[in-house]
Amino acid sequence: MTKAGKVATLTRGHAARLGRALGGRTARPARPARPGSGSGGQAARMPFVLLVVALLGGGLISLLLLNSALNEGSFQLSRLKKETTALTDEEQALQRDVDGYSAPDALQRRAQELGLVPGGSPVFIGPDGKVTGTAVVAEPPLSPSPAAASSAPAQSAQPVPSGGSPQPSQTPGR
Repeated sequence: MTKAGKVATLTRGHAARLGRALGGRTARPARPARPGSGSGGQAARMPFVLLVVALLGGGLISLLLLNSALNEGSFQLSRLKKETTALTDEEQALQRDVDGYSAPDALQRRAQELGLVPGGSPVFIGPDGKVTGTAVVAEPPLSPSPAAASSAPAQSAQPVPSGGSPQPSQTPGR
């Protein structure tokens, strides 16, 4: 076999080694330049890199804005909770005042300070105009002596309603 025939039957790797050994260069077919390889690829990558950087920057800025909005909402919630607590305390104090003024003994004491006296037996007028009961003028009660007032229990100073049962001194449930 001739030398050319041997080269034809050799594999590509063997042919390359044989060509180097003989001092010649193997001819390679020229390939078209791929995008991303060499200087032509660098220019094609630049818009993609800028797009990625812009997306990352936009994401970071939107994350910062979202975090700021959440912090502002958190501060507002904290301020509203403090305000609610203060208003609840004020409401409870006002309710205690109302309960204190509406207690029967407080009402009786305030009525006496104003000069009011307990009423007598009631008189009713029926739908036909008939008067039921006897009207009497209310008289102020006799002032108890100082010694009797200090030894008397507070419950006995309250008038007993016409039903015969004493009223509780405080409103139920309070």
